[in-house]
Amino acid sequence: MNYQEIQLRALEPSDLDFLFALENDQRLWSISNTLVPFSKFTLKQYITNAKEDIFTAKQQRFVISDPQHQPMGLIDLYDFDALHHRAGVGLVIDESHRGKCLGKKALTLIEALAFQRLQLHQLYAGVAEDNTASLSLFKAAGYIECGLKKDWNYYNNSYHNEVVFQKIAHV
Repeated sequence: MNYQEIQLRALEPSDLDFLFALENDQRLWSISNTLVPFSKFTLKQYITNAKEDIFTAKQQRFVISDPQHQPMGLIDLYDFDALHHRAGVGLVIDESHRGKCLGKKALTLIEALAFQRLQLHQLYAGVAEDNTASLSLFKAAGYIECGLKKDWNYYNNSYHNEVVFQKIAHV
């Protein structure tokens, strides 16, 4: 698999419209636990302040982009815990770029950053039980299903289970 077709890069001011479209796509709100739309002003401030390092902010967002730096998705490390050497990972691929194995490629790149440069021991993810595409992605990327949170998230007027995945760094 050629990972050179994509890269992970920092958010840039030119990503504002892309970020605005993804963050305000109500079909994704159940995944991101979003309740209200984001304004461009708020997102512009977020991009401006995204320069804090992961040790300070406890999270870091990367743009999944093509070689011409055009955004195709986002991948985050969140709940960064330097003491226990772990972080959560979440990603979203723009609808026009789904089905191209970008999620698996982006996970491989973020794992290299997390396990090698940040010296993390593990990554974890919570995936809605009805999100079959993400369940398949994390399984295909070598994440192990390690738990089920019953009735964990509430959306579409009902409670939904969340599957917990972990990937331990190879020592």
